[in-house]
Amino acid sequence: MSDQATCGKGLAQNAALSAKLAEIVGAVAENLSAHMTALDPANPGARPERDAYASLLTRHRAIAEELRALSHQMAGYRDLPMAPHDPEVMRGSSLRDPFERLVEIEKELRAYLDERIGREDEMLASARRR
Repeated sequence: MSDQATCGKGLAQNAALSAKLAEIVGAVAENLSAHMTALDPANPGARPERDAYASLLTRHRAIAEELRALSHQMAGYRDLPMAPHDPEVMRGSSLRDPFERLVEIEKELRAYLDERIGREDEMLASARRR
């Protein structure tokens, strides 16, 4: 019975997405922070960029923390008891359509990440050659 698929187990399994998004957003924050160290705080011309990066850094850190908390909350529902579900609703478009949209967005994200990673790999290779 413990291997039975349940909504709680589904939530726990899907918590990994929020956790990975938290890692990505956190890594962006780390990169923003590192970039800021290259800007001279005494140079007035650097202030707009420093201010922009500081604002974005704060928001990225907060979003990463929210995503981590969301992931932990979802994982915590692993043992949620299975409730009765309306089979007609479960088979209907009201559930299928949003799920299809989710899968489509995930495919778009995968394509975006493949392209982005290609660019970033080139940047890293170029930086290593210098």
